[in-house]
Amino acid sequence: MDFIVANWVWFLGGLLLLIFIRNSIRVIGPTEIGLVRKHMGFGKLKDSPVAFRGEAGYQAKMLMPGIRVVFWPVFSVRKFPWVQVPAGKIGIVFSQVGEPLPIGNKSAVYKSEFGLFSDIGAFIKNGGQKGVQRTVLPPGTNLPIHPVAFVVAVGTQHIFGLPQSRDFQEKISSLDETAFEQVVIKPNDATDVIGIITTHEGPPSENGAMASRIGGFSDIEEEEKRQKNIGECGREDNKLIELILASKNHLHNSYQDFQAFLDNGGKIGLQHDPLPYGTYSLNPFLVSVEIVNMLVVAQGEVAVVKSYIGLPTEDTSGSEFKFGTLVIPGHRGIWREPLRTGKYALNPRIYGHEKVPTYILNLSWADQQSKAHDLDSALSPINARSTEGFEFKIDLQVQIHVPDVMASKVISSVGTMTNLVMEVLHPAVGNYFRDKIQGLPAVTFIQQRMVVQKEAHDHIVDHLKIYDVEVKGVYIQDVILPEAMTTVLKDREIANQQKATFKMQKDAEDQRIQMENSKGLANQQADLVKSEIGVKIAVNESEQQKARADGESTYISKVGQAKSVEVRAVGMAKAEAYEKQAAVLGQHGTAMVNIFTSLAENQIAIVPKIQGGSGGSSMEAALLGYLAPKLDEMKEDQTKTQKKSTPPKDTKEPTEQKPLNLNEEKPKQS
Repeated sequence: MDFIVANWVWFLGGLLLLIFIRNSIRVIGPTEIGLVRKHMGFGKLKDSPVAFRGEAGYQAKMLMPGIRVVFWPVFSVRKFPWVQVPAGKIGIVFSQVGEPLPIGNKSAVYKSEFGLFSDIGAFIKNGGQKGVQRTVLPPGTNLPIHPVAFVVAVGTQHIFGLPQSRDFQEKISSLDETAFEQVVIKPNDATDVIGIITTHEGPPSENGAMASRIGGFSDIEEEEKRQKNIGECGREDNKLIELILASKNHLHNSYQDFQAFLDNGGKIGLQHDPLPYGTYSLNPFLVSVEIVNMLVVAQGEVAVVKSYIGLPTEDTSGSEFKFGTLVIPGHRGIWREPLRTGKYALNPRIYGHEKVPTYILNLSWADQQSKAHDLDSALSPINARSTEGFEFKIDLQVQIHVPDVMASKVISSVGTMTNLVMEVLHPAVGNYFRDKIQGLPAVTFIQQRMVVQKEAHDHIVDHLKIYDVEVKGVYIQDVILPEAMTTVLKDREIANQQKATFKMQKDAEDQRIQMENSKGLANQQADLVKSEIGVKIAVNESEQQKARADGESTYISKVGQAKSVEVRAVGMAKAEAYEKQAAVLGQHGTAMVNIFTSLAENQIAIVPKIQGGSGGSSMEAALLGYLAPKLDEMKEDQTKTQKKSTPPKDTKEPTEQKPLNLNEEKPKQS
């Protein structure tokens, strides 16, 4: 019986020894840690779940990879994996040990001695605090972190450690999965972007400013003082702008070292300095990022900046400028110096801007607007009414230009370019044309279109000069007339065109006649020259004939005079002979003798071919009957000879000559 009992004792003792050895020897893997829990001990934990002085509970010292011996059942060991942060993720650390957070703080102070929370002793020794830690674990972290002292979350469902309170779980559940990812700022669809930062912890901004800039604007004040010492003419706004654009993100590693951000004077709320392109490990409990478009000023435009924070407003526009204030960059107000072509990482929540085209801007009052901009998208054709009541539309184009050096004044005057077009230019243009056309008949307006256009140009130039805007042109593109008026003008134009056509036809006919005359003259030029030469020859011949005729007339005159003397002498002799014959023979006898003498001289036959008788028996009667026809023939021959030798002086017929009456007595010669 004693032997059996002894055997059971040895058996139980061996079993307990095996259990003791088995539970006391732990093999910790290469990526594991062993959390030791003491079940028995002296002392009492105060407000920490981790024992640092041998108290019962979770021990601060962990078992590292390898074969480790702990005495069971005083200690028990639970294995946990090392904290591993995947690529593109961050690890949010929540401390369950350390001093309590001060009232108002949302995160625990971080010190460089903490490392990455792998040394719990250093954390407690250097005043580590409970709660959300300001530093996050970057991607690729692989550390043995105490699973009770620190809980690390790399996702809402991916947590390393043993949470001891609901506080951590509630905080983690308030986030979404994207909060555990790194913030990547990169161009979006070829659009340049920046990250606008809002911090959730820190002292409030000074003077209630809407945004915080580390160091305030003290650097701007120092630069202004330096420039004032140089003189007003030496003031360089561009240097001030460069100071404002110069980010101070290097002081806190672009908000990734939040403790450095606070140590350098960072404030809670909207931050002045944005984040440029890059990848950032930001604590989502402390920093929020909003991706916005970068300010890009293209060629042919400037950006007038409106600053909502900065030094107090000091107007530099001068007493003559009555439309607002212009300030030096770094002060609140409209900067007097605009931003020119470039890309600017300027926080749009702090600095508003208005882009002003500096090229010639075409604005169309028409149904189709310019595609280069949308400033005239709300403009439409101008409705006008003539004195007769005709209503018609006018398509108008106005070209304006804003000099870059005057852009800030223009925006200070009107607020925006849209206001310039809709509140200043549109009323001036519309009212002018409506007032002008109401005083004109429709036809007069059409006829005086260029005059109206010129007057409109002068009117708009004077109006926009007040706002420092140049007018380059005013053009009436089209006039849309009512159908009734179109018919009248069309008929009138057709009539005018017909009149012009008839006139052109007449001119063409006149030109044709002139051409024919010229052509005929050219064709007859040879004959004209020949005739002119003939005229000269005729003149010469005429003069020759005249000279010859003068000679002949002189000769004939002399001969005639001689012949007349001869005829006179012969006549006188004949007369004397006739008288003597008449005395002897009588008148009838003398006449018969002269007849026969004449017949003999002219070789006329005396004996007729046909003889006839009459009632008389005298020989005289028979002779007269024969001689009468012969005398007529002689008369006709003499007449023909005279016609051939001497042409008639006029068209009148020759005077009828009486037949020769042989019985008629001859007049007596004196």
